[in-house]
Amino acid sequence: MEKFTTIQSTIVPLPIEDVDTDQIIPARFLKATTKEGFGQNLFRDWRYNEDNTPKADFVMNDPRYSGKVLVAGKNFGCGSSREHAAWAIGDAGFRVVVSSFFADIFRGNALNNGILPVQVSDAFLAEIFSAVNANNKMELIVDLQNQFIQIAGTEKKESFAINEYKKTCLINGYDDIDYVLSQKDKIEAYEKSSKYLSFVS
Repeated sequence: MEKFTTIQSTIVPLPIEDVDTDQIIPARFLKATTKEGFGQNLFRDWRYNEDNTPKADFVMNDPRYSGKVLVAGKNFGCGSSREHAAWAIGDAGFRVVVSSFFADIFRGNALNNGILPVQVSDAFLAEIFSAVNANNKMELIVDLQNQFIQIAGTEKKESFAINEYKKTCLINGYDDIDYVLSQKDKIEAYEKSSKYLSFVS
C-alpha cells in the first residue's frame, strides 16, 4: 500500500447522513474480485442517470470540487460489510474519509485498504462544511503522525483517534502480511531465545 504521512488537499463534500455501503457501491457491481475499476461506480446511482449520463447536481460531477479527502455526514459506511465499498473509495482517488461517525466494519475495511477514516465531532464536521460552502478551494490538513485534522489557513483543528497498529501500518504502507514480515528479526530472535526453546521442548 502507499505510505500515508500528511495530506493537504481540497475536499469533496457529501453532507448526507446514514450513507450505507449499497449507496457507496451498489450490489450489482460486486462481481469483480480485484480492486481495480470500482471507483467508476462509486455512488453510481447518485452520480449517473439510467442512460449513464452524469447527474449535474451530484458533487462528484461538479468541477468545483475535487481532492483526496471525502467529507461525509454522520454514520458513514453503515449497512452491509462489503469490503468493495472501501475499494471503490480508494480506486476513486480518496485517501481520507471524514465523518462524525463510522460503522465499525467500514472503518476496519477502510484501514485495511490504506484509507484513513477520520472521526471528528459533529461541531467540527459542521465547521468543515461551512468552510467549503464559503470557499470550494479550501483545504484540509490531515496529519496521521500527530493525529490531527485542520482547516488549512485557520486555527481550527481537532485531534482524532486511531488504533496504534493500524497507524503503524498506514505510515509504513503495510498490509497485515507486510507488518509480520517487518518483524522478522524480532520473531527469529524470539524463536532462538531460551524461553521459547524451553517452551517447545
